[in-house]
Amino acid sequence: MTRLIVQRFLLFIVLGIVIAIGINEFTFFYLKSDAGRGPQRIELIIPEGTAARIAKGEPNPAIPENMTFVAGDTLVVKNQDDVNHRLGPLFIPVGTSTSLTLSDANSYAYSCSFQPSQVFGLNVQEPVTSATRIYGILFAGLPLGMMFAIYSLVVWPLKSVKRGLE
Repeated sequence: MTRLIVQRFLLFIVLGIVIAIGINEFTFFYLKSDAGRGPQRIELIIPEGTAARIAKGEPNPAIPENMTFVAGDTLVVKNQDDVNHRLGPLFIPVGTSTSLTLSDANSYAYSCSFQPSQVFGLNVQEPVTSATRIYGILFAGLPLGMMFAIYSLVVWPLKSVKRGLE
């Protein structure tokens, strides 16, 4: 009897993990974000005429207001404008580039001279690793399998085996 219960629990735990794998991998594939990649070098170019546009209060469509990164990314800012610019701790003279390594996951709002709002948002996320995906599968699959196993005992109870005296 105990052996049947253990077999049933193991079967349903495996079933729960298989279902969790399907759900997790389906959502990871269809809701894929930049967090699923490794650290990269990302360039942001300040085009010529940006300072003139900012002086008029116009945004530069080539420069986003916010950017999302993975921890470990390096942001390289190239200044092709005819004016020196600043981005938080970075000073970018005319015709040069400088870089910022984004090592900690956090949301940053840096003062910025090439945005009309004078603020540039940097969103840094932890990368989604294989270990993160496995934790998600186990945290969903084990409780789901246990729930199935317990529910199966209610729906399909084990028949007790009575041994007669001979």
